[in-house]
This record gives sequence, C-alpha cells and structure tokens, in this order.
Amino acid sequence: MDLLVDLLLLRRLRPLQVNIGKRLVKAPKIYVRDSGLLHALLRITDYNALAGHPVVGASWEGFIIENLLAVAPTGTLASYYRTAAGAEIDLVLDFPGLSETWAIEIKSGLSAKPSKGFYYAIRDIQPDQSFLVYAGETRYPLSHGVEAISIAEIMAILLHKIG
Repeated sequence: MDLLVDLLLLRRLRPLQVNIGKRLVKAPKIYVRDSGLLHALLRITDYNALAGHPVVGASWEGFIIENLLAVAPTGTLASYYRTAAGAEIDLVLDFPGLSETWAIEIKSGLSAKPSKGFYYAIRDIQPDQSFLVYAGETRYPLSHGVEAISIAEIMAILLHKIG
C-alpha cells in the first residue's frame, strides 16, 4: 500500500485528529487517484455500466477529492472526519496560512441532500465554511451555513484563494 501511495496511484486520506470527547474512526480512507484507471481495472467501459456499479459513489468521491486538492493552496491539509456514531464529513480542508477550515460532503447525484451525520459532524468540528459538492450546476443554500455547489464553482473558489 505504501508503495502505491508513493507512486501516486493511491491517495491515503487521514482522519481528522481533534479532541472532542467522541470515539473517532482512525483508519485512513484509500482512493485510487485516477478514476479512469479504477474504471479500467473494474472493467467499467461506459457511463451506464458505471451508473449501475456499486463503486460509483466512491469513484465520484475520489474524483472530486483529487480535483479539489489539485487546485488547493500549497500547504492545505486534507483529511476526513467520522465518529463511531456515524457523523461524517467526506473531506475536511484546513488552510493553515489562512486559519480557515472547510467541511465538504460529496454526493454523486443531481440532488444535493446531506445526511444527518454531516450536520452532526459540522456541529462537532465547527468549520468556517461547509459545502455539499454534487453533480448539478446550481449553487444554492441548503441550510444555515451549508451550500450546495458544483465541482467547477468550488474549484474556482479554491483557485481564487491562491491568488
């Protein structure tokens, strides 16, 4: 596994280490960094085959994470957050130079509906901004402090943080 991470074929996303008095999941999440390679290894040849495959959600999640980290400012720390009770955030971005934290939930569908666990996790870590990245194109508020956003728009925001 370490060799595949060193060869940049896999991404090891570490859990967020916070002291909030809850049991946290401490195992890293592993993603194949190239979704095309993942699909080839699984013999997924077209969109219809992917849409019906159990890996579709994880594939989309890995694709989004790779694209966001590609444009994130240098020094951005990426992790995920999950408690034993089920509170979860797919991607937590910490911008040390800016003293800012983002919570990002990733959904592969055209409807943006976060789980209760996402809201519980936001209460736990209290990020500066919270987003749900989904396959749609419209940006809109979901609830107080949580916005649905497209991959293109959140990447543009991250690029603006660099400049």
